[in-house]
Amino acid sequence: MTQKVALITGSSRGIGKAAAITLAKEGYDIVVNYARSKKAAQETAEQIEALGRKVLVVKANVGDVSKIKAMFEQIDAEFGRLDVFVNNAASGVLRPAMELEESHWDWTMNINSKALLFCAQEAAKLMERNGGGKIVSISSLGSIRYLENYTTVGVSKAALEALTRYLAVELARKNIVVNAVSGGAVDTEALTHFPNREELLAEAREKTPAGRMVEIDDMINAIMFLLKDESSMIRGQTIIVDGGISLLV
Repeated sequence: MTQKVALITGSSRGIGKAAAITLAKEGYDIVVNYARSKKAAQETAEQIEALGRKVLVVKANVGDVSKIKAMFEQIDAEFGRLDVFVNNAASGVLRPAMELEESHWDWTMNINSKALLFCAQEAAKLMERNGGGKIVSISSLGSIRYLENYTTVGVSKAALEALTRYLAVELARKNIVVNAVSGGAVDTEALTHFPNREELLAEAREKTPAGRMVEIDDMINAIMFLLKDESSMIRGQTIIVDGGISLLV
């Protein structure tokens, strides 16, 4: 079997859904992963099937290593290979640092950071069967800048970017290319959970040097660039897609 397969975690909505549909249009069979909304995941799957591609829908909280292993067992049984892994699933407790509890920290770090390590371990086993693959993670500006109420997510994304560098070096010998894409504020469903959502959006609209805020398609274009063979000498990097707003002091 030579048909290429892509896994996108958290692909029932937002950037993950857009990435899954774009990869399907590029000819990949797709693994749709979700944690909560089965209905949304099925809607994504239907759109992919309408494009003539095969799709496997897997419910798994990627913050749980046992769920990760079970998900990859399903992928192996269904497709027997994996070529692309887009590490998109994310969560987090949005509170000031002084109000955080241990459970908030553990929840966010498990889903946003630990998941990349243990998904990458399983993905690499499948990718090396077919000569290699590509891993792209989704980060955010909170990894390098202070954002209000963003402590747990920002720290977890900083860990994700550091892990991207380590994985890029260690998986290079298996011909697996590892990078990340970090976005500015994007008006997705995830942003509705921010208590200061309107302020973030207003700032992005008014201050982004490019003259507009980042859209989902901007993130998808960067992801797809990193999945092309032409970008294979870019390794362990975090590409910032923010219209230049992080350059402002």
